[in-house]
Amino acid sequence: MNLFVSLKYLVALDDHKHFGRAALACHVTQPALSNALRALEENFGCSIVKRGRNFAGFTDEGERVLRSARQILHEHELLQQDLASRIDEPKGHLLMGAVPTAMPIAARFVALLQARHPDLRPTLRSMSSVEIETGLENLALELGLGYTERLDHSRSPLRVVPQYTEHYFLLRRAAAPSEGVLRIGPSIRWSEAARLPLCLLSAEMHHRSIVDRAFAAAGTPVCPVIESNSTVTLLTSVLAGEVCSVLPGALLGAARGERTLEALPLVEPPVQVPISLLVHSSNRPSRTLEAALAFAESAEWLAEAARHSGLNPG
Repeated sequence: MNLFVSLKYLVALDDHKHFGRAALACHVTQPALSNALRALEENFGCSIVKRGRNFAGFTDEGERVLRSARQILHEHELLQQDLASRIDEPKGHLLMGAVPTAMPIAARFVALLQARHPDLRPTLRSMSSVEIETGLENLALELGLGYTERLDHSRSPLRVVPQYTEHYFLLRRAAAPSEGVLRIGPSIRWSEAARLPLCLLSAEMHHRSIVDRAFAAAGTPVCPVIESNSTVTLLTSVLAGEVCSVLPGALLGAARGERTLEALPLVEPPVQVPISLLVHSSNRPSRTLEAALAFAESAEWLAEAARHSGLNPG
C-alpha cells in the first residue's frame, strides 16, 4: 500500500470519526481502509488507532503521526497548486468551514469566487465555531467564516479578515399575509420577545450564547420550547407551529418568499456581532487561498456581503 494513500486514509478517519464514513469518503471498502491503517502501524512500528467496536480515537503516537500526515498532505497540495497554477489563474481545492448562521453568505462567497476562478474547487462545510477553529489550527481547513468575538487576539494563531456585522430579528407568523415577500416589521424589544414561545439554536452553538446574553441584558432570561442545532429547523418550526425564532439577517433570505411571516428587528439592547473570515496566520497559503483572501477583501465582495446580511433579506 502506498504510504501517501495510507496517510490520506488516516486523515479521513480523523475527519469523519468513523471507519465506514471514512472509507466512503475515500471511495474504498472499510476492510481496505482498515488494512491500510494496519500497514501504516507496521511501517512506523507503533499502534496508531485505538480499536474497539467503534472508532475510539488515536494513541499518543497516532496523534503525532496524524499531525505529520496533515502537514505532508498540505505541502503536497501546495506543490500541486504551485505547479498547476498561474498567478492570475489559481487551480486546486479550497476547504472552507462556516458557522450555520453564516452559511448563506459563505455559499454566496464560494459561488462568486468559483465564477471568478473556474479552476478553483471550493468545498464548503457547515461547522461549529470550535470545529472551525480546531480545523484551521490542525490544517483540516484552510478558511473559516465565524465569530470574531470568540478569539483571544493576543494568543490565537488565527488571522481575522472582517466581513460583515450580524443583526438580529424575531421571526414570527404575521397577523395577515403580506402582498409581496417577507415583511420587515417594526422593532421589538428583547424583553418583549422573551415572553413568546421560542425555537432557538441549542446551547453548544455560539449564536445561542449571543442570544442568551441579549435576553439576560434585557433582564429576561428565556427557556425555549424547542431547541435544535439546525437553522433549517428554526425556520421550519416557525412555519409549521406556533413558535417564533431569533435569526440573523443573513438567514432571512431563506424565508424571503414566505408571505405569512414577518421579521422584527430586535432592540434594547442593540446587538451587532462582527463576522470574519479566519485563516491560520503561520501557514503558507495555497494559491487558491490567496485568491480567496484577495476576493474577500475586495470592495465588490464586502458590499455584496453587507447587502445580504443586513436589514433587507432580499
